[in-house]
Amino acid sequence: MTTIHHPTPDTLPETQRGPAEKLLDLVLGGSAHLWHNRPGLELQGVWYPARGASAELVRRGTPVKPGLFVPAAVKLYRQLLDIYQLNTDLMAHFASYALTQTDWRDLQVATSALMLVQHHSGQPVREEDGSIAFHDDDLRALGEAMVLHYERKSTRMLTPKAVLRVAELLETPEIAHLNREAGFGDAASRKPPLGRWKTAATRWLRVREQNPSQLQGLVNAGYKTTLQRLARKAGYKPQTQAFFEVLGWKQKQAPEGHRTVGLSGLTLVKRERFDGLEEAEICERIVRERLSYKEVVGRLPAGVGLTPAILAALLPSLSNKDLLLMTPTLEELGLMQDASVRARWEGAVRAASDQRALNIARNVRGQELKTKLEEASDNAARAAVAEAVAETDVRVMFLIDKSGSMQGAIEQSKEALTRILAGFPMDKLHVASFDTVGTVLKPKAASRTGVQHMLQGLQAGGGTTHASGVQALHRAGMRVPTEAKLIVIVVGDEEGEPGAQLARTFIECGYTVAALALMVSVAHSRGSTVRSCASTLRVPFSEVSVDQFSDPYQVPRVLKALLEAPTAAGAGPSGWVERVMRTPLLKKVA
Repeated sequence: MTTIHHPTPDTLPETQRGPAEKLLDLVLGGSAHLWHNRPGLELQGVWYPARGASAELVRRGTPVKPGLFVPAAVKLYRQLLDIYQLNTDLMAHFASYALTQTDWRDLQVATSALMLVQHHSGQPVREEDGSIAFHDDDLRALGEAMVLHYERKSTRMLTPKAVLRVAELLETPEIAHLNREAGFGDAASRKPPLGRWKTAATRWLRVREQNPSQLQGLVNAGYKTTLQRLARKAGYKPQTQAFFEVLGWKQKQAPEGHRTVGLSGLTLVKRERFDGLEEAEICERIVRERLSYKEVVGRLPAGVGLTPAILAALLPSLSNKDLLLMTPTLEELGLMQDASVRARWEGAVRAASDQRALNIARNVRGQELKTKLEEASDNAARAAVAEAVAETDVRVMFLIDKSGSMQGAIEQSKEALTRILAGFPMDKLHVASFDTVGTVLKPKAASRTGVQHMLQGLQAGGGTTHASGVQALHRAGMRVPTEAKLIVIVVGDEEGEPGAQLARTFIECGYTVAALALMVSVAHSRGSTVRSCASTLRVPFSEVSVDQFSDPYQVPRVLKALLEAPTAAGAGPSGWVERVMRTPLLKKVA
Protein backbone atom coordinates (compact mmCIF):
# COMPACT_ATOMS: atom_id res chain seq x y z
CA MET A 1 0.00 0.00 0.00
CA THR A 2 1.21 3.50 -0.79
CA THR A 3 1.02 5.94 2.09
CA ILE A 4 -0.39 9.32 1.04
CA HIS A 5 0.53 12.30 3.19
CA HIS A 6 -1.95 15.20 3.11
CA PRO A 7 -0.71 18.59 4.33
CA THR A 8 -2.62 20.07 7.24
CA PRO A 9 -2.42 23.39 9.08
CA ASP A 10 -0.68 21.58 11.97
CA THR A 11 2.20 20.31 9.85
CA LEU A 12 5.39 22.20 10.65
CA PRO A 13 6.44 24.09 7.48
CA GLU A 14 9.72 22.97 5.94
CA THR A 15 11.21 26.43 6.51
CA GLN A 16 10.53 26.09 10.25
CA ARG A 17 11.83 22.55 10.64
CA GLY A 18 15.02 22.66 12.64
CA PRO A 19 17.95 20.23 12.55
CA ALA A 20 16.62 18.24 15.53
CA GLU A 21 13.32 17.56 13.76
CA LYS A 22 15.10 16.62 10.55
CA LEU A 23 17.51 14.36 12.41
CA LEU A 24 14.65 12.52 14.08
CA ASP A 25 12.89 12.19 10.73
CA LEU A 26 16.02 10.65 9.27
CA VAL A 27 16.17 7.95 11.95
CA LEU A 28 12.43 7.25 12.04
CA GLY A 29 12.01 7.18 8.25
CA GLY A 30 15.39 6.12 6.90
CA SER A 31 15.00 2.37 6.49
CA ALA A 32 16.43 2.00 2.98
CA HIS A 33 19.71 0.12 2.58
CA LEU A 34 22.49 1.62 0.47
CA TRP A 35 24.26 -1.57 -0.63
CA HIS A 36 22.62 -4.70 -2.01
CA ASN A 37 24.52 -7.86 -2.91
CA ARG A 38 21.96 -9.11 -5.42
CA PRO A 39 20.35 -7.79 -8.61
CA GLY A 40 17.40 -5.49 -8.06
CA LEU A 41 14.83 -3.26 -9.69
CA GLU A 42 14.41 0.46 -9.13
CA LEU A 43 10.98 2.07 -9.22
CA GLN A 44 10.40 5.65 -8.11
CA GLY A 45 13.62 5.67 -6.10
CA VAL A 46 12.87 2.43 -4.24
CA TRP A 47 14.93 -0.78 -4.55
CA TYR A 48 13.18 -4.14 -4.95
CA PRO A 49 14.78 -7.59 -5.28
CA ALA A 50 14.70 -8.79 -8.88
CA ARG A 51 14.13 -12.38 -7.81
CA GLY A 52 10.44 -13.06 -7.31
CA ALA A 53 9.41 -9.63 -8.61
CA SER A 54 5.90 -9.31 -10.03
CA ALA A 55 5.37 -8.96 -13.77
CA GLU A 56 4.16 -5.38 -13.21
CA LEU A 57 7.33 -4.47 -11.30
CA VAL A 58 9.54 -6.04 -13.97
CA ARG A 59 7.69 -4.07 -16.65
CA ARG A 60 7.86 -0.70 -14.89
CA GLY A 61 11.12 -1.03 -12.97
CA THR A 62 14.69 -0.34 -14.06
CA PRO A 63 17.28 -3.13 -13.55
CA VAL A 64 19.90 -2.37 -10.91
CA LYS A 65 23.22 -4.19 -10.59
CA PRO A 66 24.45 -5.42 -7.19
CA GLY A 67 26.29 -2.76 -5.23
CA LEU A 68 25.49 0.79 -4.17
CA PHE A 69 21.88 1.85 -4.76
CA VAL A 70 22.48 5.46 -5.72
CA PRO A 71 18.96 6.93 -5.15
CA ALA A 72 18.96 5.78 -1.51
CA ALA A 73 22.55 6.98 -1.03
CA VAL A 74 21.77 10.42 -2.41
CA LYS A 75 18.64 10.76 -0.24
CA LEU A 76 20.49 9.81 2.96
CA TYR A 77 23.56 11.91 2.23
CA ARG A 78 21.44 14.94 1.31
CA GLN A 79 19.57 14.61 4.62
CA LEU A 80 22.84 14.45 6.55
CA LEU A 81 24.24 17.40 4.64
CA ASP A 82 21.11 19.43 5.36
CA ILE A 83 21.42 18.75 9.10
CA TYR A 84 25.15 19.56 9.02
CA GLN A 85 24.49 22.92 7.39
CA LEU A 86 21.78 23.79 9.95
CA ASN A 87 23.71 22.65 13.03
CA THR A 88 27.26 21.43 12.61
CA ASP A 89 27.67 20.54 16.29
CA LEU A 90 24.55 18.33 16.26
CA MET A 91 25.81 16.55 13.16
CA ALA A 92 29.20 15.93 14.75
CA HIS A 93 27.62 14.37 17.84
CA PHE A 94 25.23 12.36 15.68
CA ALA A 95 28.16 10.95 13.70
CA SER A 96 29.76 9.74 16.94
CA TYR A 97 26.39 8.39 18.11
CA ALA A 98 25.82 6.54 14.82
CA LEU A 99 29.10 4.66 15.18
CA THR A 100 29.19 3.92 18.90
CA GLN A 101 25.48 3.59 19.78
CA THR A 102 23.89 1.96 16.71
CA ASP A 103 24.40 -1.03 14.42
CA TRP A 104 23.20 0.85 11.33
CA ARG A 105 26.23 0.26 9.12
CA ASP A 106 25.11 2.28 6.12
CA LEU A 107 24.55 5.28 8.40
CA GLN A 108 28.02 4.78 9.90
CA VAL A 109 29.55 4.84 6.42
CA ALA A 110 27.62 7.93 5.33
CA THR A 111 28.33 9.97 8.47
CA SER A 112 32.04 9.00 8.33
CA ALA A 113 32.18 10.14 4.71
CA LEU A 114 30.61 13.50 5.51
CA MET A 115 32.89 14.16 8.46
CA LEU A 116 36.01 13.32 6.44
CA VAL A 117 35.15 15.73 3.63
CA GLN A 118 33.33 18.71 5.27
CA HIS A 119 35.27 21.96 5.48
CA HIS A 120 35.93 22.32 9.24
CA SER A 121 39.53 21.07 9.15
CA GLY A 122 41.32 23.06 11.86
CA GLN A 123 42.36 25.84 9.48
CA PRO A 124 43.72 29.07 11.05
CA VAL A 125 41.38 32.02 11.52
CA ARG A 126 43.32 35.25 11.16
CA GLU A 127 43.06 38.75 12.55
CA GLU A 128 42.84 41.75 10.23
CA ASP A 129 46.65 42.12 10.38
CA GLY A 130 47.13 38.54 9.18
CA SER A 131 48.14 37.06 12.51
CA ILE A 132 46.48 33.81 13.64
CA ALA A 133 43.72 34.47 16.15
CA PHE A 134 42.78 30.81 16.65
CA HIS A 135 42.19 27.60 14.75
CA ASP A 136 38.80 26.39 13.56
CA ASP A 137 37.37 23.12 14.88
CA ASP A 138 38.89 20.11 13.18
CA LEU A 139 35.90 17.90 12.48
CA ARG A 140 37.79 16.02 9.79
CA ALA A 141 39.77 14.60 12.71
CA LEU A 142 36.43 13.26 13.96
CA GLY A 143 35.96 11.56 10.60
CA GLU A 144 39.41 10.01 10.94
CA ALA A 145 38.58 8.88 14.48
CA MET A 146 35.44 7.17 13.18
CA VAL A 147 37.48 5.21 10.65
CA LEU A 148 40.16 4.31 13.20
CA HIS A 149 37.82 3.52 16.12
CA TYR A 150 38.52 0.02 17.42
CA GLU A 151 36.63 -1.92 20.06
CA ARG A 152 37.56 -5.56 20.48
CA LYS A 153 34.76 -8.00 19.61
CA SER A 154 32.34 -5.17 18.91
CA THR A 155 30.17 -4.61 15.84
CA ARG A 156 30.23 -0.86 16.45
CA MET A 157 33.26 0.01 14.41
CA LEU A 158 33.96 0.14 10.68
CA THR A 159 34.80 -3.15 9.02
CA PRO A 160 37.33 -3.26 6.14
CA LYS A 161 34.38 -3.31 3.75
CA ALA A 162 32.89 -0.24 5.44
CA VAL A 163 36.18 1.70 5.22
CA LEU A 164 36.28 0.93 1.50
CA ARG A 165 32.63 1.88 1.09
CA VAL A 166 33.31 5.35 2.54
CA ALA A 167 35.54 6.03 -0.48
CA GLU A 168 33.11 4.40 -2.90
CA LEU A 169 30.33 6.62 -1.57
CA LEU A 170 32.42 9.79 -1.89
CA GLU A 171 33.47 8.81 -5.43
CA THR A 172 29.89 8.35 -6.60
CA PRO A 173 29.29 11.23 -9.07
CA GLU A 174 25.99 12.26 -7.49
CA ILE A 175 27.57 12.42 -4.00
CA ALA A 176 30.63 14.24 -5.34
CA HIS A 177 28.27 16.80 -6.89
CA LEU A 178 26.56 17.37 -3.52
CA ASN A 179 29.93 17.85 -1.84
CA ARG A 180 31.10 20.36 -4.45
CA GLU A 181 27.82 22.27 -4.12
CA ALA A 182 28.43 22.42 -0.36
CA GLY A 183 31.89 23.88 -0.95
CA PHE A 184 33.79 20.81 0.23
CA GLY A 185 35.91 20.51 -2.90
CA ASP A 186 37.15 22.35 -5.97
CA ALA A 187 34.11 22.97 -8.14
CA ALA A 188 36.30 22.85 -11.25
CA SER A 189 38.07 19.60 -10.38
CA ARG A 190 37.12 16.36 -12.08
CA LYS A 191 38.27 14.35 -9.07
CA PRO A 192 35.67 13.74 -6.36
CA PRO A 193 36.45 15.35 -2.97
CA LEU A 194 37.76 12.63 -0.64
CA GLY A 195 38.89 14.87 2.22
CA ARG A 196 41.08 12.87 4.59
CA TRP A 197 39.90 9.44 3.54
CA LYS A 198 43.29 8.37 2.17
CA THR A 199 45.03 9.56 5.33
CA ALA A 200 42.59 7.68 7.54
CA ALA A 201 42.63 4.53 5.39
CA THR A 202 46.44 4.53 5.29
CA ARG A 203 46.65 4.76 9.06
CA TRP A 204 43.96 2.08 9.42
CA LEU A 205 46.03 -0.27 7.24
CA ARG A 206 49.27 0.65 9.05
CA VAL A 207 47.78 -0.31 12.41
CA ARG A 208 46.76 -3.71 11.01
CA GLU A 209 50.15 -4.27 9.39
CA GLN A 210 51.85 -3.54 12.70
CA ASN A 211 49.54 -6.01 14.42
CA PRO A 212 50.01 -9.23 12.38
CA SER A 213 47.48 -11.25 14.40
CA GLN A 214 44.80 -8.63 13.71
CA LEU A 215 45.64 -8.61 10.01
CA GLN A 216 45.57 -12.41 9.89
CA GLY A 217 42.24 -12.39 11.70
CA LEU A 218 40.73 -10.15 9.01
CA VAL A 219 42.03 -12.48 6.31
CA ASN A 220 40.56 -15.46 8.17
CA ALA A 221 37.24 -13.61 8.32
CA GLY A 222 37.16 -13.41 4.52
CA TYR A 223 38.41 -9.84 3.97
CA LYS A 224 41.53 -10.68 1.94
CA THR A 225 40.26 -9.28 -1.37
CA THR A 226 38.68 -6.29 0.39
CA LEU A 227 42.01 -5.46 2.06
CA GLN A 228 43.78 -5.62 -1.30
CA ARG A 229 41.23 -3.25 -2.86
CA LEU A 230 41.48 -0.94 0.13
CA ALA A 231 45.28 -0.80 -0.12
CA ARG A 232 45.13 -0.07 -3.85
CA LYS A 233 42.60 2.73 -3.46
CA ALA A 234 44.52 4.35 -0.60
CA GLY A 235 47.85 4.01 -2.41
CA TYR A 236 49.16 2.22 0.66
CA LYS A 237 52.91 1.48 0.84
CA PRO A 238 53.52 -1.41 3.27
CA GLN A 239 56.61 -1.31 5.45
CA THR A 240 57.29 -5.05 5.33
CA GLN A 241 56.84 -7.99 3.00
CA ALA A 242 54.75 -9.72 5.66
CA PHE A 243 51.78 -7.56 4.63
CA PHE A 244 51.82 -9.01 1.11
CA GLU A 245 52.53 -12.51 2.38
CA VAL A 246 49.54 -12.61 4.73
CA LEU A 247 47.29 -11.33 1.94
CA GLY A 248 48.75 -13.82 -0.55
CA TRP A 249 49.36 -10.85 -2.84
CA LYS A 250 52.01 -11.22 -5.52
CA GLN A 251 53.69 -7.93 -6.49
CA LYS A 252 55.40 -6.53 -9.57
CA GLN A 253 57.46 -3.41 -10.18
CA ALA A 254 55.65 -0.26 -11.26
CA PRO A 255 56.69 1.34 -14.60
CA GLU A 256 58.31 4.20 -12.68
CA GLY A 257 60.44 1.70 -10.75
CA HIS A 258 59.73 3.15 -7.30
CA ARG A 259 58.57 -0.02 -5.51
CA THR A 260 61.05 -1.44 -2.98
CA VAL A 261 59.02 -3.81 -0.77
CA GLY A 262 57.48 -7.11 -1.75
CA LEU A 263 59.23 -7.69 -5.09
CA SER A 264 61.37 -10.69 -4.18
CA GLY A 265 61.51 -13.47 -1.63
CA LEU A 266 57.78 -13.40 -0.96
CA THR A 267 56.45 -16.45 0.84
CA LEU A 268 52.80 -16.16 -0.04
CA VAL A 269 50.23 -17.61 2.32
CA LYS A 270 48.20 -19.49 -0.25
CA ARG A 271 44.96 -21.18 0.61
CA GLU A 272 45.05 -24.40 -1.37
CA ARG A 273 41.95 -26.49 -2.01
CA PHE A 274 41.20 -29.55 0.08
CA ASP A 275 41.13 -31.85 -2.95
CA GLY A 276 42.24 -35.37 -2.04
CA LEU A 277 41.43 -34.99 1.66
CA GLU A 278 38.82 -37.05 3.45
CA GLU A 279 36.15 -35.48 5.64
CA ALA A 280 38.02 -36.30 8.87
CA GLU A 281 41.23 -34.76 7.55
CA ILE A 282 39.40 -31.57 6.54
CA CYS A 283 37.87 -31.33 10.01
CA GLU A 284 41.31 -31.76 11.58
CA ARG A 285 42.69 -28.93 9.41
CA ILE A 286 39.79 -26.67 10.39
CA VAL A 287 40.36 -27.24 14.09
CA ARG A 288 44.17 -27.11 13.94
CA GLU A 289 44.37 -23.96 11.78
CA ARG A 290 41.25 -22.36 13.28
CA LEU A 291 39.77 -21.83 9.85
CA SER A 292 36.62 -19.82 9.31
CA TYR A 293 33.54 -20.70 7.29
CA LYS A 294 34.50 -18.25 4.55
CA GLU A 295 37.99 -19.77 4.31
CA VAL A 296 36.66 -23.28 3.89
CA VAL A 297 33.54 -23.29 1.72
CA GLY A 298 35.33 -22.45 -1.53
CA ARG A 299 38.00 -25.08 -1.00
CA LEU A 300 35.91 -28.19 -0.37
CA PRO A 301 36.21 -31.11 -2.81
CA ALA A 302 33.16 -31.60 -5.01
CA GLY A 303 32.78 -35.17 -3.77
CA VAL A 304 32.69 -34.11 -0.11
CA GLY A 305 30.86 -30.79 0.03
CA LEU A 306 29.61 -29.21 3.23
CA THR A 307 28.88 -32.12 5.55
CA PRO A 308 27.43 -32.06 9.08
CA ALA A 309 30.85 -32.83 10.55
CA ILE A 310 32.58 -30.05 8.60
CA LEU A 311 29.94 -27.48 9.51
CA ALA A 312 30.11 -28.57 13.16
CA ALA A 313 33.87 -27.99 13.09
CA LEU A 314 33.27 -24.51 11.65
CA LEU A 315 30.67 -23.44 14.23
CA PRO A 316 33.17 -21.73 16.60
CA SER A 317 34.03 -19.27 13.80
CA LEU A 318 30.42 -18.26 13.17
CA SER A 319 28.93 -15.18 14.80
CA ASN A 320 25.45 -15.20 16.31
CA LYS A 321 24.09 -13.50 13.19
CA ASP A 322 25.78 -16.09 10.98
CA LEU A 323 24.21 -18.89 13.00
CA LEU A 324 20.73 -17.48 12.58
CA LEU A 325 21.26 -16.92 8.87
CA MET A 326 22.39 -20.53 8.49
CA THR A 327 19.39 -22.01 10.31
CA PRO A 328 17.97 -23.64 7.15
CA THR A 329 21.36 -25.28 6.46
CA LEU A 330 21.70 -26.45 10.06
CA GLU A 331 18.22 -27.93 9.83
CA GLU A 332 18.89 -29.63 6.50
CA LEU A 333 22.11 -31.23 7.78
CA GLY A 334 20.41 -32.43 10.96
CA LEU A 335 22.67 -30.42 13.25
CA MET A 336 19.79 -28.89 15.18
CA GLN A 337 19.40 -32.31 16.86
CA ASP A 338 22.91 -32.00 18.33
CA ALA A 339 22.70 -30.70 21.91
CA SER A 340 25.83 -28.51 21.76
CA VAL A 341 24.87 -27.02 18.40
CA ARG A 342 21.34 -26.37 19.58
CA ALA A 343 22.61 -24.68 22.74
CA ARG A 344 24.84 -22.35 20.72
CA TRP A 345 21.98 -21.57 18.34
CA GLU A 346 19.60 -20.88 21.24
CA GLY A 347 22.17 -18.37 22.51
CA ALA A 348 22.10 -16.65 19.11
CA VAL A 349 18.29 -16.44 19.34
CA ARG A 350 18.53 -14.73 22.73
CA ALA A 351 21.16 -12.26 21.44
CA ALA A 352 19.34 -11.23 18.23
CA SER A 353 19.65 -7.50 17.49
CA ASP A 354 17.41 -7.25 14.42
CA GLN A 355 14.33 -8.98 13.02
CA ARG A 356 15.90 -10.76 10.05
CA ALA A 357 14.94 -14.02 11.72
CA LEU A 358 11.38 -13.46 10.46
CA ASN A 359 12.66 -13.69 6.89
CA ILE A 360 14.77 -16.75 7.69
CA ALA A 361 11.75 -18.49 9.23
CA ARG A 362 10.17 -18.70 5.78
CA ASN A 363 12.95 -21.07 4.68
CA VAL A 364 12.80 -23.62 7.49
CA ARG A 365 10.46 -26.59 7.58
CA GLY A 366 10.00 -27.32 11.27
CA GLN A 367 7.34 -25.36 13.14
CA GLU A 368 9.41 -25.38 16.32
CA LEU A 369 12.29 -23.64 14.54
CA LYS A 370 9.90 -21.12 12.98
CA THR A 371 8.58 -20.29 16.44
CA LYS A 372 12.10 -19.93 17.83
CA LEU A 373 13.10 -17.60 14.99
CA GLU A 374 10.05 -15.49 15.74
CA GLU A 375 11.30 -15.41 19.33
CA ALA A 376 14.59 -14.01 18.02
CA SER A 377 12.63 -11.19 16.41
CA ASP A 378 10.86 -10.52 19.71
CA ASN A 379 14.22 -10.51 21.53
CA ALA A 380 15.57 -7.85 19.18
CA ALA A 381 12.60 -5.61 19.98
CA ARG A 382 12.95 -6.32 23.71
CA ALA A 383 16.63 -5.40 23.66
CA ALA A 384 15.84 -2.12 21.91
CA VAL A 385 13.13 -1.29 24.44
CA ALA A 386 15.38 -2.21 27.38
CA GLU A 387 18.18 0.00 26.09
CA ALA A 388 15.83 2.91 25.43
CA VAL A 389 14.27 2.86 28.92
CA ALA A 390 17.37 1.90 30.90
CA GLU A 391 17.59 5.31 32.58
CA THR A 392 13.85 6.04 33.01
CA ASP A 393 10.68 4.27 34.12
CA VAL A 394 8.71 4.43 30.85
CA ARG A 395 5.09 3.36 30.42
CA VAL A 396 3.65 3.01 26.91
CA MET A 397 0.06 3.53 25.81
CA PHE A 398 -0.78 2.16 22.35
CA LEU A 399 -4.01 3.43 20.75
CA ILE A 400 -5.02 1.56 17.60
CA ASP A 401 -7.50 3.19 15.22
CA LYS A 402 -9.96 0.65 13.81
CA SER A 403 -12.50 3.16 12.48
CA GLY A 404 -14.04 2.96 9.02
CA SER A 405 -11.39 5.23 7.52
CA MET A 406 -8.84 2.50 8.27
CA GLN A 407 -10.46 0.05 5.86
CA GLY A 408 -7.59 -1.49 3.90
CA ALA A 409 -4.91 -0.16 6.28
CA ILE A 410 -5.78 -2.12 9.40
CA GLU A 411 -4.32 -5.42 8.14
CA GLN A 412 -1.00 -3.79 7.34
CA SER A 413 -0.97 -2.22 10.79
CA LYS A 414 -1.39 -5.63 12.44
CA GLU A 415 1.92 -6.96 11.09
CA ALA A 416 3.80 -3.82 12.13
CA LEU A 417 2.24 -3.96 15.60
CA THR A 418 3.10 -7.62 15.96
CA ARG A 419 6.75 -6.83 15.27
CA ILE A 420 6.70 -4.05 17.86
CA LEU A 421 4.42 -5.00 20.74
CA ALA A 422 6.08 -8.34 21.51
CA GLY A 423 9.15 -6.36 22.62
CA PHE A 424 7.44 -4.63 25.54
CA PRO A 425 7.19 -5.90 29.11
CA MET A 426 3.50 -6.51 29.62
CA ASP A 427 3.36 -4.72 32.99
CA LYS A 428 4.38 -1.44 31.35
CA LEU A 429 2.34 -1.73 28.16
CA HIS A 430 -1.30 -0.69 27.79
CA VAL A 431 -3.15 -1.24 24.51
CA ALA A 432 -6.61 -0.17 23.38
CA SER A 433 -8.37 -0.11 20.03
CA PHE A 434 -10.97 2.51 19.23
CA ASP A 435 -13.61 3.73 16.79
CA THR A 436 -16.25 5.66 18.71
CA VAL A 437 -15.93 3.09 21.52
CA GLY A 438 -12.67 2.05 23.15
CA THR A 439 -11.72 -1.57 23.82
CA VAL A 440 -8.85 -2.64 26.07
CA LEU A 441 -6.64 -5.30 24.46
CA LYS A 442 -4.49 -7.71 26.47
CA PRO A 443 -2.31 -10.43 24.90
CA LYS A 444 -2.66 -13.82 26.51
CA ALA A 445 1.10 -14.33 26.19
CA ALA A 446 4.08 -11.96 25.96
CA SER A 447 5.06 -13.25 22.52
CA ARG A 448 4.49 -12.73 18.83
CA THR A 449 1.80 -15.42 18.87
CA GLY A 450 0.08 -13.74 21.80
CA VAL A 451 0.07 -10.35 20.05
CA GLN A 452 -1.21 -11.86 16.79
CA HIS A 453 -4.04 -13.54 18.66
CA MET A 454 -4.90 -10.25 20.39
CA LEU A 455 -5.05 -8.33 17.09
CA GLN A 456 -6.72 -10.90 14.85
CA GLY A 457 -10.25 -9.75 15.65
CA LEU A 458 -9.67 -6.10 14.70
CA GLN A 459 -11.94 -5.04 11.83
CA ALA A 460 -12.27 -1.53 10.43
CA GLY A 461 -15.64 0.18 10.93
CA GLY A 462 -17.35 3.03 12.75
CA GLY A 463 -16.38 6.60 13.59
CA THR A 464 -13.17 7.94 15.10
CA THR A 465 -12.79 9.14 18.67
CA HIS A 466 -9.23 8.72 19.95
CA ALA A 467 -10.32 9.73 23.46
CA SER A 468 -12.49 6.62 23.73
CA GLY A 469 -9.40 4.44 23.79
CA VAL A 470 -7.86 6.55 26.56
CA GLN A 471 -11.07 6.43 28.59
CA ALA A 472 -11.34 2.65 28.17
CA LEU A 473 -7.86 2.16 29.62
CA HIS A 474 -8.65 4.49 32.51
CA ARG A 475 -11.88 2.60 33.32
CA ALA A 476 -9.89 -0.65 33.23
CA GLY A 477 -7.67 0.69 36.01
CA MET A 478 -4.60 1.93 34.13
CA ARG A 479 -2.62 4.31 36.35
CA VAL A 480 0.83 5.78 35.79
CA PRO A 481 3.22 6.35 38.74
CA THR A 482 4.13 10.01 39.19
CA GLU A 483 7.82 9.28 38.66
CA ALA A 484 7.21 7.42 35.36
CA LYS A 485 7.18 8.84 31.82
CA LEU A 486 4.10 8.08 29.70
CA ILE A 487 4.71 7.72 25.97
CA VAL A 488 1.54 7.55 23.87
CA ILE A 489 1.82 5.91 20.44
CA VAL A 490 -1.18 6.16 18.13
CA VAL A 491 -1.59 3.93 15.09
CA GLY A 492 -3.89 5.35 12.42
CA ASP A 493 -4.65 8.20 10.06
CA GLU A 494 -5.39 10.96 12.64
CA GLU A 495 -8.88 11.58 11.27
CA GLY A 496 -10.92 12.19 14.38
CA GLU A 497 -11.90 14.71 17.05
CA PRO A 498 -10.01 18.00 17.54
CA GLY A 499 -6.64 17.54 19.17
CA ALA A 500 -7.55 19.86 22.04
CA GLN A 501 -10.41 17.49 22.95
CA LEU A 502 -8.03 14.51 23.10
CA ALA A 503 -5.63 16.59 25.19
CA ARG A 504 -8.42 17.35 27.70
CA THR A 505 -9.20 13.63 27.99
CA PHE A 506 -5.60 12.86 28.97
CA ILE A 507 -5.74 15.58 31.62
CA GLU A 508 -9.15 14.51 32.96
CA CYS A 509 -7.96 10.89 33.27
CA GLY A 510 -4.90 12.06 35.23
CA TYR A 511 -2.39 11.04 32.53
CA THR A 512 0.64 13.33 32.23
CA VAL A 513 1.87 12.66 28.71
CA ALA A 514 5.64 12.99 28.21
CA ALA A 515 5.61 12.51 24.43
CA LEU A 516 3.26 11.59 21.60
CA ALA A 517 4.12 9.51 18.57
CA LEU A 518 2.14 8.55 15.50
CA MET A 519 2.55 5.44 13.41
CA VAL A 520 0.98 6.62 10.16
CA SER A 521 -1.29 4.07 8.50
CA VAL A 522 -3.73 5.53 5.99
CA ALA A 523 -6.10 4.12 3.40
CA HIS A 524 -7.50 7.38 2.07
CA SER A 525 -7.16 10.84 3.64
CA ARG A 526 -5.41 11.96 6.78
CA GLY A 527 -6.31 14.21 9.70
CA SER A 528 -4.34 16.04 12.38
CA THR A 529 -5.71 14.93 15.76
CA VAL A 530 -2.47 13.61 17.28
CA ARG A 531 -0.23 16.44 16.11
CA SER A 532 -2.61 19.11 17.34
CA CYS A 533 -2.99 17.22 20.65
CA ALA A 534 0.80 17.26 21.09
CA SER A 535 0.80 20.98 20.32
CA THR A 536 -1.92 21.61 22.92
CA LEU A 537 -0.10 19.56 25.57
CA ARG A 538 3.23 21.16 24.55
CA VAL A 539 4.99 17.79 24.35
CA PRO A 540 7.36 16.38 21.72
CA PHE A 541 5.78 14.72 18.69
CA SER A 542 7.29 12.11 16.36
CA GLU A 543 5.87 10.19 13.45
CA VAL A 544 6.87 7.16 11.43
CA SER A 545 5.11 5.31 8.61
CA VAL A 546 3.86 1.79 9.23
CA ASP A 547 5.51 0.88 5.90
CA GLN A 548 8.92 1.30 7.55
CA PHE A 549 8.42 -1.69 9.82
CA SER A 550 8.72 -4.20 7.00
CA ASP A 551 12.47 -3.55 7.26
CA PRO A 552 13.88 -6.03 9.82
CA TYR A 553 16.48 -3.51 10.97
CA GLN A 554 14.08 -0.60 11.47
CA VAL A 555 12.04 -1.78 14.45
CA PRO A 556 14.88 -1.60 17.03
CA ARG A 557 16.01 1.80 15.66
CA VAL A 558 12.56 3.33 15.80
CA LEU A 559 11.69 1.96 19.23
CA LYS A 560 14.86 3.38 20.74
CA ALA A 561 14.16 6.79 19.20
CA LEU A 562 10.46 6.93 20.09
CA LEU A 563 10.91 5.80 23.68
CA GLU A 564 13.55 8.35 24.63
CA ALA A 565 11.26 10.44 26.78
CA PRO A 566 12.04 14.17 27.02
CA THR A 567 13.31 15.69 30.25
CA ALA A 568 10.59 18.34 30.29
CA ALA A 569 7.42 19.13 28.39
CA GLY A 570 8.14 21.21 25.32
CA ALA A 571 11.91 20.66 25.62
CA GLY A 572 12.27 19.57 22.00
CA PRO A 573 11.18 16.91 19.52
CA SER A 574 12.63 14.08 21.55
CA GLY A 575 14.86 13.25 24.49
CA TRP A 576 16.57 10.97 21.99
CA VAL A 577 18.14 14.08 20.43
CA GLU A 578 19.39 15.03 23.88
CA ARG A 579 21.05 11.63 24.15
CA VAL A 580 22.71 12.22 20.80
CA MET A 581 24.10 15.52 22.06
CA ARG A 582 25.43 13.80 25.19
CA THR A 583 27.43 11.36 23.07
CA PRO A 584 31.14 12.29 23.41
CA LEU A 585 32.84 13.26 20.18
CA LEU A 586 35.25 10.57 19.05
CA LYS A 587 38.86 11.66 19.18
CA LYS A 588 41.72 10.49 17.04
CA VAL A 589 44.33 8.66 19.10
CA ALA A 590 47.76 10.21 18.60
